[in-house]
Order: sequence, then structure tokens, then C-alpha cells
Amino acid sequence: MAVTTLTDLFLTKVANAGKPDCLLHKVDGTYRPVSTQELVDRVRQLAKALAGLGVRRGDRVALMAENGPHWPTVDFATLCSAAVLVPIYPTLLPEQAAYIANDCGARVVFVETVKHLQGFLEQSATMPEVRHLVLIKGEAPAGDPRVTTLAALLAGAGDVDVAAFEETARSVQPEDLATFVYTSGTTGQPKGVVLSHRNIVSNVVGAMQALPLEGSFTALSFLPLSHSFERTVDYCYFHQGCRIAYAESVATVAQNLQEVKPEVFVSVPRVYEKVLSRVQENVASAPPIRQKIFAWAVGVGREALPWRLKNQSPPGFLGLKLALADKLVFGKIQDRLGGKFRYALSGGAPLSRDVAEFFWGAGIQIFEGYGLSETAPVLSVNTPSHVKLGTVGRALPGVTLRIAEDGEILAQGPNIMSGYWNLPDATAEVIDGAGWFHTGDIGEIDGEGFLRITDRKKELIINAYGKNVAPAPIENALKASRFIGQAVVIGDRRKFLSALLVPDFEVLKPWAEKLGLGTGDVPALLRDPRVRALISQEVDAVNTRLASFEKIVAWELLPNELTLETGELTPTQKVKRRVINQKYGDVIERLYTAADAHAG
Repeated sequence: MAVTTLTDLFLTKVANAGKPDCLLHKVDGTYRPVSTQELVDRVRQLAKALAGLGVRRGDRVALMAENGPHWPTVDFATLCSAAVLVPIYPTLLPEQAAYIANDCGARVVFVETVKHLQGFLEQSATMPEVRHLVLIKGEAPAGDPRVTTLAALLAGAGDVDVAAFEETARSVQPEDLATFVYTSGTTGQPKGVVLSHRNIVSNVVGAMQALPLEGSFTALSFLPLSHSFERTVDYCYFHQGCRIAYAESVATVAQNLQEVKPEVFVSVPRVYEKVLSRVQENVASAPPIRQKIFAWAVGVGREALPWRLKNQSPPGFLGLKLALADKLVFGKIQDRLGGKFRYALSGGAPLSRDVAEFFWGAGIQIFEGYGLSETAPVLSVNTPSHVKLGTVGRALPGVTLRIAEDGEILAQGPNIMSGYWNLPDATAEVIDGAGWFHTGDIGEIDGEGFLRITDRKKELIINAYGKNVAPAPIENALKASRFIGQAVVIGDRRKFLSALLVPDFEVLKPWAEKLGLGTGDVPALLRDPRVRALISQEVDAVNTRLASFEKIVAWELLPNELTLETGELTPTQKVKRRVINQKYGDVIERLYTAADAHAG
């Protein structure tokens, strides 16, 4: 039977998986299994409980939680009730979360922690449609009739009429709404992306035609399920009968990889950049002979790239050298991924070519893809049979891509959203009369059909002389330095480019300590002439590869990492340039004033 809805996926794929360890999650320091039957029973019970709370066809149910078995439980219970699930990032502030709950018209909101619950209660006046708040973990405060717990709902469900549950689930049609995914809000208030069952399932089916995903695989899930990338990939895992292990957090991924030993996972580029940075730092503190061996191995890996990309061993002496490099260097890096690793996917932001080449050279396959929440989300992806570094692959089966006259990437396919919730004007801005979705990204498609992203249309810097500059490639080049963790290029309507740089403090501080520099006072450390000279050298190295109008003329070091919590990043680690320009406006003005004075 073909899967055409997410409820089909649950009834035909999930319920029949029969795995004793369908899901894995950490309990009291140990990974514990959740069987297929346990998940199915919970979904049925919760669906009955949702009906008892008054949830009907088309109603919205919001979920604000970290990854864990509760996530697919609430998700599938909502979908099988013919209702619409609305994820809310658990890192959002109470007023931001309440905005989404109110905008989508949620009747029930699930929250993971007491802190989340308290935030919603404080904002209750702004959410008149919310009738019930369900606490997933912890004890609910007594005396508030609006509040209950997930445990209480499951325990109170009683016997479930399985036939009635399945009848409701099977009544869901491909065009019925499945979810609202709220955009990250890089340019203002988040918008609710309206996605149907067809939108998401077509993406799952297309991805399974493009990528090898075996039912015997264990997958580590650590990107937020609130984001469409991880969520759709998890549906792929369910579709194929894979075991899903939930990481405790992004901070514990390295440990969880050793515990779970997954064959596959997905991530954003920032995680791969951090892994490479740690490897480089370990090498920098190693004896000179180990540093030389590492540099030699990296060179061999780069030389062997044409064969690595075809999953082949190079012939002759190069093959012997690569085997030795694998044994001495690359095998140890592969072991850090758990020992059973097959491949990873990267999305959400551009993956630096240098980072991709390092991992592929080391025998670690990372397939970069591209998509947006509005496209459910995947538009293109590299695959084992068709991979080209520096691109985001070829269009997914069923998806059509073309490049507009101004360079913007346009897309058509069954995965394209119907629009933004209650925002017809915003919808008309991105979906034209011919049905093409305008991605807002600039790119090019080569003769073999591989898509290359060059920049965001709205983020192109137009300098004072009318030159267009794409900041992302310059930022990626700066971040390739092991001493630079984050970079934001500035220069719209300016005579030259500048940059705000955040050092990789895990690398910078040991370097500074070797020179006898104090590292307790970070601002003082960043003012030290030796640190300034170090960063200047790194920036100069990047400038040698840039056109004159792309060079970084002035820069400043920021003492704190740009984070989601401080409002500078979106949940998918994209920089909110508008926020950066506002928050560091004084720093930026000083940069340009000082540079102008120096030039004068």
C-alpha cells in the first residue's frame, strides 16, 4: 500500500515495525528502549484523550519540547486525530511562544517543563483560544483546571476503540493540513508555513528514492524536531523501520555517538565545523611528529577525493598511502562517530567546501542538501551515486528547479506549501501565478543538474559603489580558520566591508596560555596586541583570495558567542543580520569611523 498521508505512515509503517527498541532515550544515565507496541499504545491513548479535551478535525495542537519519545507520541496522536500539529522551539521566550500559539489558534498546548508551563500561564491573556496546557515532565501545579499532565492523560484514557481510532486516522486525506511550521523570523515576526500531508509525504517518498536508508540502521536524532529538517528525516526513519535514538542534547552528541553507535544522522554545518575545530586543536597540541603525520594524511585524503566520492579505493601507491592514512589518522576520527557510521546529511545553511573536503578525504561521507520550511523541506540533495562537493546536489524526485533571470532559485513540486497562515500578501510574494515558489536564494544549476547556492537574495550586500557582494562565502572562509568560530560580514551601502568576529575560545585560550597571557578577563584578552596580530594574520590570509571589493578592511572581536538565547541566531543557527546590526551598531560605527580616519 502506498503511503499518501502521515497517518498512513503511522498505520502501515510504524505500527507494523515490531521493533523491541523502536525508540531509544536516556533515562537515569542509561539508554532505554521504547518498543513499537508501547509507542502505538501511547499514540492511541493520547488520541482518545485529545478527543476528550475537545480536539476535533482541523484543530491545532501546539508542542513545545525537546526531542524524545514524547515528540512522536504527541505528533502521531494529533495527526491520527485529523488535527494539525504546530511545533514551537523550546528555546523561545514565553512571549514568542505565546505569539505562535495564538497566531495558529491552538486549542491545546503541550509543554515539556514546568518553566515552559509557567511562561505560558503568564502569557495566557494573549492566547484566548488555548483551552488546555499539558505538562510532559514534572508535577503540574494544583488548582488550575486548564493544566494537566501527559501522564494523567495517558493513564485516564482507559480502553481504546482501535477500530474507531483507525477509522479517524484513515479518514485523513493527502490535502488535509498536517502542520504549521513557523519560520525562524530572520526578518521580523515568524510566519506559519502551512503544510499538508501530501507536502510532507511526497518529500519523504522522494528522499527514500534518493538516499539509501536501511531498516537495520540506528539513527541519532539531535537537531530540534521543531524544525522541518529533522522532523521530515525522522519520518523517513519511521518509513524505513530504522531505530531512532534521541541525543540528550547537542552538547552531549559526542558521548551519545559512542553509546548509540548510529549508522546515520543529520546536522547543520555548525556542528561539523566544531568537530573539525576540535580535531585541529588536538593536533595543534600534539607532538610535532603527530602534527606532520596528520598534515600528510590530510594531503593524501585530498589527493584521494575523486575515488572517495565514488566510494572506491584509489589504485596503486595512492591506495597504499590512503590505507595507511586511514589506519594512523582517519580511523580514529571515524571511531569518534561510534564505529558503525555510514553517512550523515547536512542542511539548514551552507557547508563550507573546506569542511566538506576534509571529512570526505577522511572517509566520512556528508551529503549536503538544500531546502526550506516552505518546501517540506528538501528540494535537492547529494546522494551516494550523484555527489559533487560545493553543491547541494540535484533536485529530489518530483521536484523541479529553475533559475530566474535575477539568479533566484525557483521550485515547483508536491512538497511546496499552500501558503503562510492568514498572510495572503506574504504568500503572493513567494508563490507566483504560475505556481513557482521563490526561495529567496541565489544560485546556479550546472550542466549535470547540480545546484549551487551562492547567497541569500535579501542578504546580498550592495556597497556604496553598487557592487553586489555575497557575505556567506566570505564568512565561511573566515570560519575556516581554527581561531575564528563565528563571522558576520557588514558593508551594505558602505565603501568597504568589515566583519564582526567571535573567536573559537576553546582554541584561542590554550594558545594564549602558552604565551603566558591571562584568559580570565576575555575583553582584555581580545585587546592584547598578540591576539590582534593573530586574528589579523588569519583575516589577511582570507583577503588574499578575495576580489578588492570583497576584502575585509576592518574587523572587531566580540567577547561572547552569538547564540539563539541572546537573539542573534535563529534555531537553525542562521545569523539574524538585522539583530546584529542593531545590537552592535555602535561597534560597527566605530569600525568605519576608525578605518576612515586611518585612510584619511
